[in-house]
Amino acid sequence: MRTTLILAVAVLVLSGCASPEPVLYPNRHLSNVGQASADRDIASCIAMAENHGASSKDGAAGDVAGSTAVGGGVGAAVGVVGGAIVGSAGRGAAVGAATGATAGLIRGLFKTQKPSPVHKKFVNKCLRDRGYEPIGWK
Repeated sequence: MRTTLILAVAVLVLSGCASPEPVLYPNRHLSNVGQASADRDIASCIAMAENHGASSKDGAAGDVAGSTAVGGGVGAAVGVVGGAIVGSAGRGAAVGAATGATAGLIRGLFKTQKPSPVHKKFVNKCLRDRGYEPIGWK
């Protein structure tokens, strides 16, 4: 049971690691260079943004920490109530806090996968300068 839970959490975390990328309008330049070249240019623009301080994860650590803390607090409160009903409020609070903090951490990790607005603007400008027409992010 424990191994299954650990594996499930690992799969969820790893599946959330895919970074959003710009969507390109199929203009003449994209048609001429092809998707493989466009993918290389996207990767290059993303790397350039990161190297010049336009991180895709601005504020991510604080968001994850906040989500974890809120989850822990809510879990503890729910655990106290549940524990009081069955006769062990302290134990219920501990279990609830641990469960809530874990849920908050996972939620925070997934929530922070959106690139910062500055990062998006940097990458979009880089792509426009290369002849592409970014129309959004997915």
